[in-house]
Amino acid sequence: MCDNAFLLAPSVLAANFAQLGREVTDVIAAGGDWVHFDVMDNHYVPNLTFGPLVCEAIRPYTQAPIDVHLMVEPVDPLVPQFAKAGANIITFHPEASRHVDRTLSLIREHGCQAGLVFNPATPLDWLDHVMDKIDVIMLMSVNPGFGGQGFIPATLSKARAARAKIDAHRRETGKRIRLEVDGGVKLSNLAEIAAAGIDTFVAGSAIFGAGLDSDANRYDTVIAAMRETLATVS
Repeated sequence: MCDNAFLLAPSVLAANFAQLGREVTDVIAAGGDWVHFDVMDNHYVPNLTFGPLVCEAIRPYTQAPIDVHLMVEPVDPLVPQFAKAGANIITFHPEASRHVDRTLSLIREHGCQAGLVFNPATPLDWLDHVMDKIDVIMLMSVNPGFGGQGFIPATLSKARAARAKIDAHRRETGKRIRLEVDGGVKLSNLAEIAAAGIDTFVAGSAIFGAGLDSDANRYDTVIAAMRETLATVS
């Protein structure tokens, strides 16, 4: 297991869009670390969400890093737009880029951390020649496109394989790379996922679904429970 602290990245895909600014403020005040921002184009994935203008609109509401996950094709035209809109981290699917190395470089040239996202059936082989340009590896534990899906158990063995690659690269270079998971993460499976080597957790419905009242601290309880669970993982 890495020695990086665990991070929680609430996904605004599950937030109340009519009050998005407040939702971002509240979830970070409750203990969220990153704001996870899912961008879907109804082309690479069968859903349509939001673009750079919405990212720019929420930027003033938090100092927390905005973690932009591009489920789009092509990728490169949107990279500078999201960097300008306030993204701190931009990840994309290697299948959606004609030149993975070039896209990673483009993200970093625009001042953002860069990462690759792996669908359930996508092999980790893409990593073999680009680890030097990667800050985040994200594993999809559902098929991308919709929130609220169930966690795919095979992701755990893939997480262990990705962790081995990350740890080997760190031994060689000293560089830390985050290992993130997205899809079906909830309190009941959090410890098992963390034990497989994940250090950064995207959670949408599990967090925003807990905010059923109007209390500004309505996400405190579920995030605190997640922290307590993660504290048990060695």
